[in-house]
Amino acid sequence: MLETSARLLRLLSLFQGRRYWSGADLAERLEVTSRTLRRDVDKLRTLGYPIHSTSGAEGGYQLGAGTEMPPLLLDDEEAVAVSMGLRWAATGSIEGVEEASVRALLKIEQILPPRLGRRVAALQSVVVTQAGPTAAVDARTLSTIAGACREHEILRFHYRDQTGAASARSVEPHRVVNTWRRWYLVAWDTARKDWRTFRVDRMERCVPVAGARFVPREPPAGDLAAYVTRSGLSARCRARVKLFVPAAAMAGRLPPHLGLIEPFDERSCFFETGASTYEGLAMHLSLVGADFEVIEPAELVEEVRRLAERYRRAAG
Repeated sequence: MLETSARLLRLLSLFQGRRYWSGADLAERLEVTSRTLRRDVDKLRTLGYPIHSTSGAEGGYQLGAGTEMPPLLLDDEEAVAVSMGLRWAATGSIEGVEEASVRALLKIEQILPPRLGRRVAALQSVVVTQAGPTAAVDARTLSTIAGACREHEILRFHYRDQTGAASARSVEPHRVVNTWRRWYLVAWDTARKDWRTFRVDRMERCVPVAGARFVPREPPAGDLAAYVTRSGLSARCRARVKLFVPAAAMAGRLPPHLGLIEPFDERSCFFETGASTYEGLAMHLSLVGADFEVIEPAELVEEVRRLAERYRRAAG
């Protein structure tokens, strides 16, 4: 059994990692009796953590928002500053920390007092930042989606596809994935009975269905970042190309959203990519900065020949 201080830290970590715990589950995780669990919860309450409880056979505990910030060594001004910073970081203003920012934002918004939440919302509504190279994602929408993934709640929303067509969706959200400064949701579409990938910037009116929980399914792939990339390529002209450059060197040159790199040997690799047209794809490959061989399809081979002839004429 853990010592009391270590057990309290473990208990607090469990509360911040999931919204609701049954008393039996918590006692089992901590390897203590229900009486010891109640004493530990009371100790956290005396430290300022707003822990709500329900009684009965299905009773449990939930970390909620209180009238004051819990002891995170943050005053009101610092809490607002941290929340705003996490929102900007989560939407891609700082490359490489987006996913960690979403996890931290979920934790702090869960315990942020309403008066501070209103201040953060007010600041967010009046602050203007320069538009980045990709579509903006609302931090509140991202937080809602990530929370539904964590709590295994059915999520409903309106979605616009790449043609602009709108549809209402109901999904079992699995993971949010960030690749090349763009957010995607990997989810099981309950109507289409299949896995789907959704761009978060095209999702509107996201609402978790209260009480509608699901048992998580086996994910569609072990590497969800690669899965999202393949999903993005599926609706375009696709090609498989052999590049005569080591895979490690090529990975440093090409942004992940352009395609998948697969090592072949020490001096070459395969590159699976796509574009809206084969002509555009041929032009993009000419900018890779490496010799290449088109494996498939024949349409791309023809476009490469046409482009090569154009370049030859231009060079005289």
